[in-house]
Amino acid sequence: MASLNRVQLIGRLGKDPDSRKTPKGTTYTTFSLAVDRKWKDKKGELHQEADWFNVEAWGKLGEICQKYLAKGKLVYLEGRLRTRKYEHEGSPRYFTTVVLSTIQMLERKPKETGLEIEESEEEITE
Repeated sequence: MASLNRVQLIGRLGKDPDSRKTPKGTTYTTFSLAVDRKWKDKKGELHQEADWFNVEAWGKLGEICQKYLAKGKLVYLEGRLRTRKYEHEGSPRYFTTVVLSTIQMLERKPKETGLEIEESEEEITE
């Protein structure tokens, strides 16, 4: 039987990426992503909430995220969900992250002083 674990999200970074290295020297980068939801209630009033996702990127993809992403940037990403279990005061707790496989920046970088920067719409994958 086949299985599928795939997540696709479009949202804004909630904080600047944070990179670290494993003891073996592999880079991993973490950041949070806010995905907005809008709806109207029965009275016709507009409401908006954000769902928050913890994202981790490994290796070269993590290095790219650290270099090019920043708080507030709009991105499209794909990945898989990974849930870890841990104990807190004797009770089991669960922490779910999106393990990044593809990212696409959806905003163009503004022109910088004296330098013209071109960005492509290419996807970056691991």
